[in-house]
Amino acid sequence: MVARNRFIHRYLPGFLLVLCLSLPAPAMSVEPDDKRTFILWYRNYDNPAIRSLVELALAKTSEYGDFTVVRSEELSQGRVLRELANNNNRLVDIANVATTAEREEFLNPIPLPVDGGLLGFRVCLVLPKHLPQFEGIQNIDDLTSRKIRIGQGSHWPDTPILEANGLQVVTHTRYEILFGMLRNERFECFARGVGEVLFDLEHNRADDLVIEPNILFAYHMPSYLFVAPNDQEAAHRLQLGIERAIKDGSFAVYLKRWFGRAVTELGLEQRKVITLENPYLSEESMYVGRHTLENLRRRLDYLSQIASPD
Repeated sequence: MVARNRFIHRYLPGFLLVLCLSLPAPAMSVEPDDKRTFILWYRNYDNPAIRSLVELALAKTSEYGDFTVVRSEELSQGRVLRELANNNNRLVDIANVATTAEREEFLNPIPLPVDGGLLGFRVCLVLPKHLPQFEGIQNIDDLTSRKIRIGQGSHWPDTPILEANGLQVVTHTRYEILFGMLRNERFECFARGVGEVLFDLEHNRADDLVIEPNILFAYHMPSYLFVAPNDQEAAHRLQLGIERAIKDGSFAVYLKRWFGRAVTELGLEQRKVITLENPYLSEESMYVGRHTLENLRRRLDYLSQIASPD
């Protein structure tokens, strides 16, 4: 138990780091234009946590002018990234996805983890009848020997990370289809971020599914907002808005509102942590991810503070 708690303190996500990550915004003179409409990827728009962060950042930068945020068409993650890379703002302007070195090269990242690093901490969404299959699992070898397959999106960066660590992954291009594949026993674990899984259960008619209570996957994977390479105004505005929210405390309020519940309800400190390597991060994001996972004793104190009721 002592060894496990020491490991937990080292590898649970660090919200406090995010509050300290404040990159200087570019000095520029901004003349407010007419109201701009920002098209947010539908998966992010439908997630109230991500949509509220985008709206918070835009509201903190009124010198850029008025704004409205609308829902994109229902595009796959791969299609969204291609449209952004092609500077096609007719379909999408902003997307929140996990970062990779390739994405940072071809897109325009706002390098501040939107959820404090929670996306790299994952639990299994499972069918209740499969729960006994997960009992007593201690490591990756146990997962493979029990033939536990992981469901993921085809274009999600988690897929090559899981495969690089020797796990069997079953994929589909559509997030919504993966729920049906789990029900049809195409795989045993739909691995979801701890900041996502409660939303999944509540908004996808998933009363027949449960969260496996004992395992926590952990790997470096910051989640950023991305815009098109030529959309410097949106990049500057979102970064400046988040930095202002960090400095004035409203970002901490955002974290407490949207992620504090997950910290408490999922019992993260009681879970067996299975660490995975992520070989696909840029040097900068590896630094961010590594420091998100380190010095966790003081961050656990912070987590308990933001998760506790007022």
